[in-house]
Parts: sequence; C-alpha cells; structure tokens
Amino acid sequence: MTLNLKAAGTEWDAGDRSWTSTDTILYALGVGAGTADPLGELEFTTENSHGVDQKVLPTFAVMIGGNGTGQPRLGDFDLAQLLHAEQSVTLHGELPPSGTSRTSGRLAGFYDKGADALIVLESSSVDAATGEPLAETRTTLFVRGEGGFGGERGSSEPWTPPNRPADHVVTCPTRTDQALLYRLSGDRNPLHSDPWLAARAGFDRPILHGLCTYGVTGRALLHAVCDARPASFGSMSARFSAPVLPGQPLDVHIWDHGGVFMFQTRVGDTVVLDRGVLTRKN
Repeated sequence: MTLNLKAAGTEWDAGDRSWTSTDTILYALGVGAGTADPLGELEFTTENSHGVDQKVLPTFAVMIGGNGTGQPRLGDFDLAQLLHAEQSVTLHGELPPSGTSRTSGRLAGFYDKGADALIVLESSSVDAATGEPLAETRTTLFVRGEGGFGGERGSSEPWTPPNRPADHVVTCPTRTDQALLYRLSGDRNPLHSDPWLAARAGFDRPILHGLCTYGVTGRALLHAVCDARPASFGSMSARFSAPVLPGQPLDVHIWDHGGVFMFQTRVGDTVVLDRGVLTRKN
C-alpha cells in the first residue's frame, strides 16, 4: 500500500455545489443549533419567522466545496487508516442561505511524519453566478502506517494556551442522535452510524463526526465573540485530538487576544479540538 506522491501539487476543477435554505437549516440543526433553546437561534434554524432574516452558520463553508469531481487518487492505502487531522476555513463574507459555488481544489502536499503521513488538501470556492469569493478551506488527513517515504515533515504554527483561565467557557450540549442528524448534511461515513464498523475501528459505539464537533465549536465562537454576526467571523482552524460520543457535552474554552482568539474544545478533562484559532473581522 502506497501514497500517490506524484499527485502532490495537482490542481483540479472540483465542480459546482448548490444548496437551498433547507440545507443550511439542516446543517444548523446538525451542529446543535436550537438544542438548548429552540427559540434561541431562529435566524439559523428557520426561514419564515416574523421579523427574522435567515442567516447561515459560517462553518457551513466546509460543505460547499464542489461536487467532488477531479480529485486525484491519494493512494491505495486502507481507508480504515485514514483520519481527519486538522481543518481550517476562511470566509470572505456571509454565506447566502441558498446558492451555488464553483470550487477549485489543490493537493498541497504529502508530509512524512516517520511511521505515519499527512495529506493536505486545499479548496477555493466562488459564487458561481458572480465570481465573488466565498471561502477557502484547508483539510489535513492523517494516514497511519504510510510514513517513511523520505518526504518533508512539514511545519506547524506554535500554539500554547495562555497561562490563565479562559475568558469565555461555553458549554454546548449534543444529542444522543446528533451523528444521525449531522450525516444528513452529506457525510454518510458509517463509522458514525453503524455499530459493526465502529467496533471494527475500536469504538464501543459510533462516534460523532469530527466536522460536527468543529461546527458546534464554530457556533459557540460565533455567539461568544462575534456577537452572533456571521459577517464578523473571519477564519477558524483547529486540530482533531480525540473522538466525541453523541450526547457528550462540549466545553469550548476561549482566550481573547484582541481580535484573535485561541480555543480548545473539551469533553470533561479530555481535549477533543486543540490548537484552535479564530480571527474576527470588525
């Protein structure tokens, strides 16, 4: 089993992706909007509430990256060895409740971590009708057992949480059926719904999607430090560090650095999203 190292640097047209107001509402519900208070986030969970204009959660940007066409083969390794390691998203403004994006993709590189490997994928999406930029994403995949090919190790930005209590701690409940709800936004990986496959991967029960934890955390950040205004949400990056079970509450710890915010998401004492950074726009 090997990585397709020759594909490094490949760029491709990832096609168009259309969505409706139903899709953006379903995504909001999938990342917990309305769970604690059904009337608390109507701008994200309804399209016809009196005096309320529908808005879109910024982390929906991870869902608009084209239709998946054109991406080169990453390798012939066992997909059971593939894990989502890191995710970042950068917004150019508020996403529309319905629309169509046109996306280009790039395989930024393969990185050798000794026994294991990292694959970095990038995307850039524009409004298909106007050409205006919508968002960029950067996705890092961890592949167990595929290192040792002599490539660069890659680098990472230094990140150390401040030596003080967090400026904000937001507790977000999750539902026991959260993964079943989130999967309706497009990620049908049975690891999150099939007990047999979850057991094969070493889990007692299906786990929550990493991008669901990411989206719940993005909601907490939006409300805590962006005044619930998607236009103020600039970029968000984080590393996935431990699995979450549906039903477990997520505690988002946020440190304010004057427009840049460091964060961790925890389940009890376990950090499940680490090295988090959010930039806010004025």
